[in-house]
Amino acid sequence: MAGGAKVAMVAVLIAMVANVSHTTESAVTCQLVVSSLTPCANYLIKGGPVPKSCCNGVQSLYKDAETTSDRQTACRCLEQAATLVPGIKVDNAVNLPAKCDVSIPYKISPVFNCST
Repeated sequence: MAGGAKVAMVAVLIAMVANVSHTTESAVTCQLVVSSLTPCANYLIKGGPVPKSCCNGVQSLYKDAETTSDRQTACRCLEQAATLVPGIKVDNAVNLPAKCDVSIPYKISPVFNCST
């Protein structure tokens, strides 16, 4: 996978979870991130219709990533997981939130820093 595609996927998914309320409990684990987004892999690589199971996972992750720590955990997990999914197309990753009715207030970019 091209580095830009991997970073774009991470940026899209982190942006999706970045605009949620804050709590003190951490709800996000790498297992949750991977299981939530695995149904999206085919869409991210090939495009076409987004499976309902993918959107369910995107929406669930968006709701679960409530704190800065949750979002940073999700970001780091996605960086690791994205290396296992070759061929992700940046445009598909950028379009995923809107296709799943998740509104994000950030510009999607192939450059994203998980620590911020």
